[in-house]
Parts: sequence; C-alpha cells; structure tokens
Amino acid sequence: MNTASQRPLDHLVMPAASLGGARERLAALGFTVAPTGIHPFGTENVCVYFSDDTFLEALAAGDRDRMDAAVKAGNAFVARDRQFRDRNGQEGFSAAVFATKNADDDHAAFVRAGISAGDRLDFSRPFVDASGKADEASFRLAFAAEADEPEAFFFTCERANVPQIDRSALQAHSNGAQRIAAVAASAADPAGHARFFEAVTNAPSEVVGSKFRVKLSNANIDLLGPDAFANEFGSDIPASGALRLAAVIFGLRDLTQAQRHLAATGIHYHRRGQRLIVPPAPGQGAFFAFEEFS
Repeated sequence: MNTASQRPLDHLVMPAASLGGARERLAALGFTVAPTGIHPFGTENVCVYFSDDTFLEALAAGDRDRMDAAVKAGNAFVARDRQFRDRNGQEGFSAAVFATKNADDDHAAFVRAGISAGDRLDFSRPFVDASGKADEASFRLAFAAEADEPEAFFFTCERANVPQIDRSALQAHSNGAQRIAAVAASAADPAGHARFFEAVTNAPSEVVGSKFRVKLSNANIDLLGPDAFANEFGSDIPASGALRLAAVIFGLRDLTQAQRHLAATGIHYHRRGQRLIVPPAPGQGAFFAFEEFS
C-alpha cells in the first residue's frame, strides 16, 4: 500500500428532509451555514466549512424531475442518495468522501478491487461566499461501496476548479469547531470492513482498543461494533448489523465554548469523558460530538 497517495477526508454527506430544517438545526448547534448550493442534477445543499478545508454537506431533494433523469442516466450520486432515503427516511448520514488528485485513477482502482459503485461523475455548480461573491466550483467523483451494504456509500472528490473566494467568514463557528476530527461507523463485524476502508482511503487500519481505526492525515475513521459504539457515545443505534455511518466528532480548542453555546440555545447533550455528545435530530442526521485537540 502506497500511503504517499493516501486519500484524506474531504467532506461528509447528510441527507435532510429540507434545507431549511438542516440550516436551522446546524445554526442552533453553533455552525455557520453557507448559502444554498444547487446541483445540476436536481439535489441541493447547505454546507458547513472548516478551517482545515473539510466540510459537512446537508443534502436535500430539489428538482425531482432532474433527479429522476439523473438516476436513469446512471448518476451514482443521486441513485445512492435515493436508495439511502428509500431505506432510512429523509434524514441520516449517507456518505463519507475522500480527497483525491485523480478521480480517473481512483475509479480504475475501485473497479480492479471490485468495489466500484458506478460510473465517474463530473459536475460544476455556482458557489457563493458569505458576502454574496460568486464563482464556480467543479468536481470529479469516483464511487465505491461494499456489496450488499446499502446503508452507506463512499466516493473520492477531485476539486477540478476551486472558487477564488474568501471562506474565512464561513469557517468561523460560534461553537468553536475547527475541523472534523473523526467519523465513527458501526457494523456487526467491524473487522470485516477494514480492508474495504483501506482500499478506499489507501491507508492502513489498526486496532485501537475496541475499534478498528483508519488514521488519515486530517481525521480518523473508526469502525465499531454496536456494543462498542453504545459504550463510546452513550446510546444505541438501530441494530441492523449493516455498515452504518453513525457519528461525527468535531475538534475544537476549548470545550467550554461549545458547552456554553449548546446550553444557551437549549440543545440537548450529554457529556461522556472528554466529549460533549448531541444525539441525532431533524436536520442533524448523526450523533455529533465535540472534543478538544491540542
């Protein structure tokens, strides 16, 4: 495994019933939410950007006719989003996305490994900063998924054109969050998924306590069994046994900043060790945890 070509975390996709609901919930949690983005294939999003250049994407259905046409044309992004919603409802955590410099090479690698989840996809969309300045963002995607695992999918994202826009105002959050420190996934047999995650990220996995961890340059991907997940986050998740993306851990400098914000806005949370944990709610499709980093 050539770890020099490791694929770091790029962003996370969270289906939402409505962008208004997602925006309201994310803002209440203390995140600065970017203006609405419109995809050419019918979906739309609002994003939360972090200072390490990762982001959180809340995704909703916009133009359903365009989405129908995209699915018929083999658009894996829209098709997998629809499959997730058909199985789980309109809210959740459907995809983890990894950065790449060459989506064509990734697609070929996924095909060779037997984990490709569809054809490559190129698209562009307008991007608007907090002041209203607009530019165009272009992306090239390569998809991966495990056979018989419909609850989650993954893709790499090559940023073909990066908007020349100042994002600093969008990267400042009143809860103090600066980055996505980790993503937690649950499965009945976490060890059985380690090789898949190694292939998608091009990074090795290791055993850390009761979980398997893929350590990327900018975040950790943790694979836990249901009991280990309940112990770590203080709550169970639906016991389907399937691989399920379940939690996001945000890194910040001062935990008291997040604690004060959550208390002021009336967000229910509990403290577990050195983390503040917020259970899923409409507009927030996963457990959100806040923890300090040095």
